[in-house]
Amino acid sequence: MEWLNYHHLYYFWTVAREGSISKATHKLHLAQPTLSAQIKSLENALNEKLFEKSGRGLALTEVGQTVYRYAEDIFSLGKELQDTLKGRPTGKPITLNIGIADNLHKLIAFKLIEPALKLKEEIRLVCLEDRPEKLLSELALHNLDIVISDAPIPPSIHIKAFHHLLGESDIHFFGSQSLVKNLKRNFPQSLNSAPFLLPSPQASLRRDLERWFEENKIFPKIMGEFQDSALMKVFAQSGYGIFAGPSVISKEICSQYDVGVIGKPTSIKEKFYAISYERKIKNPAVLAICEQAKSKIFF
Repeated sequence: MEWLNYHHLYYFWTVAREGSISKATHKLHLAQPTLSAQIKSLENALNEKLFEKSGRGLALTEVGQTVYRYAEDIFSLGKELQDTLKGRPTGKPITLNIGIADNLHKLIAFKLIEPALKLKEEIRLVCLEDRPEKLLSELALHNLDIVISDAPIPPSIHIKAFHHLLGESDIHFFGSQSLVKNLKRNFPQSLNSAPFLLPSPQASLRRDLERWFEENKIFPKIMGEFQDSALMKVFAQSGYGIFAGPSVISKEICSQYDVGVIGKPTSIKEKFYAISYERKIKNPAVLAICEQAKSKIFF
């Protein structure tokens, strides 16, 4: 019978989680040549390549992803065994690791994620907010179960992942009550020279807004650009400019930030995606997010 070296498997699992051998050496207190040799021994035993170069780090091969999933289960069961023997409770919640694009509206993110928390199983939520490129690299390493973004996977990013359209929403322009009073009547021409707050250039909505301004010959006064959508709304609340947001959360935006709707630009829709390493989603929490988005939020 062939025996699997679980020490080697544990070293592989740690490297996969950390994203590089150099990072894993600090966690395992091993020298880099020693760790590299242990990983090589596992690859030789399995007769498969588990990692491939990806920039300055490592990415799992297709076989590596399979081995990683088994390793996750193996070491999770090992931890559960230790807890059982020590008299600790074993009814642990399911951990759901979600990446949220930093330019995504926080209210949208909450609405999309909330169905996962209403499952019968107890869910422990871990949210990571960052640039989509960074989140996708974490997804490729299986450090995330899902990435929620306003755009599909960019062609420039070569990872094995799949995007699932959750839905789309019309856009409203929001502003403080004084701006609503002054700009609502002659919309959209009233936006000429009006103060405007824009999302960062990386946001797909930013490009749609700039195209709409150009098509309608509108030249607002750009007061600021924001990567954080919540911070942008705080500035708008204080009267520093107009911002664009999904109409599907229009009531919540108006209530939470004490703003009003100035108007609705035609031809602009904001889309929302779930990106996963599964073509057919099996994770029950991720599945709940996708199904509820299509049936309850963007219907």
